[in-house]
Amino acid sequence: MIFVLIFALVSETVADRSALQTLRQLDALYPELEHTRTIYVVENGPRISVLAEPSKVITRRGGNATLPCKIHRDESLAPNRKMRIKWTKLTSDYLREVDVFVAMDFHKRSYGRFHGRVHLLNSSPSDASLVITEITLEDYGKYKCEVIDGLEDATVVVALDLEGVVFPYFPRLGRYNLNYYDAERACRDQDAIVASFDQLYDAWRGGMDWCNAGWLSDGSVQYPISTPREPCGGKNTVPGIRNYGLREKEKNHYDVFCFTSHYKGRFYYLIQRSKLTYDEAVRACQKDGAQIAKVGQMFAAWKLLGYDRCDAGWLADGSVRYPISHPDAAAVPLRQRSALTASPTKSTSSMGVLLQRPQLRPVQTREEETE
Repeated sequence: MIFVLIFALVSETVADRSALQTLRQLDALYPELEHTRTIYVVENGPRISVLAEPSKVITRRGGNATLPCKIHRDESLAPNRKMRIKWTKLTSDYLREVDVFVAMDFHKRSYGRFHGRVHLLNSSPSDASLVITEITLEDYGKYKCEVIDGLEDATVVVALDLEGVVFPYFPRLGRYNLNYYDAERACRDQDAIVASFDQLYDAWRGGMDWCNAGWLSDGSVQYPISTPREPCGGKNTVPGIRNYGLREKEKNHYDVFCFTSHYKGRFYYLIQRSKLTYDEAVRACQKDGAQIAKVGQMFAAWKLLGYDRCDAGWLADGSVRYPISHPDAAAVPLRQRSALTASPTKSTSSMGVLLQRPQLRPVQTREEETE
């Protein structure tokens, strides 16, 4: 029986060197094998691909964002109404994917906290771009667009970034008292999320210098040093992000780096005739139609809006701080920063107070409702 080696020809290009070597090895191993001819092959590329331009989208909390995903199908593929488009969000440790949105023909579904906030742009049949409305802090991260067309499939990853500010945080108990899950709650209580490495790196490039190690969203513990010195890794080291690596989330205790973004509302200092204890400050805020501000809200007002006030005031966590955007001799002469004065005794210390008043939705009139 004559054995014929047939290699299906799927392109007109000549096989690469490794393919030629393989064929020569076969000829050497089976010299008795007869064949009339050998056809060299190179497999074609995928018949469907997806492209994301740009690969990073920057927005702010409360805004909208469109994550690009354009489909390129080979003309040889027949139209397929059952082509499946799936968007997922990668977790900060990249170990899992969280379902965001799935569409196939007329069937569409959004998931979890994305429900009712996401839809496809549908600017053309080849557009699988995802629109996210009312952006939250938790929406920050990387998203995967996957397109499945019969036996063909393709994916692309898009990053959603937020304008915002990173700030180090530790509770009134003092430094290095937070395991990872405590750190998550601490940031959330201050209108923030645990910062990512990319966010901390951007803050370091912007001049952030902090000698206390803190949790990041991937479970690592790091801290940014702009001016090397002995207590912070050594005087003769180079500036950069000092990294303790991944730590045990339940057992190890550190501070945390939080991230927050723009908010809807007004941040201000309450003018009072006299200073207030913490409980008096809370009641004064309520009387003024507001609430005592959180640490994240103060940092956002300072960094993103340039808020500047040399009067120290209570914040929701019981700390007393004041935001300085224009340092002078009376305030913070060294560099622009948001200053922490202390965590005084709530019942006996008298201070000013910083407030946050939520933005009220406009009230519709009867005429507007019926239009």
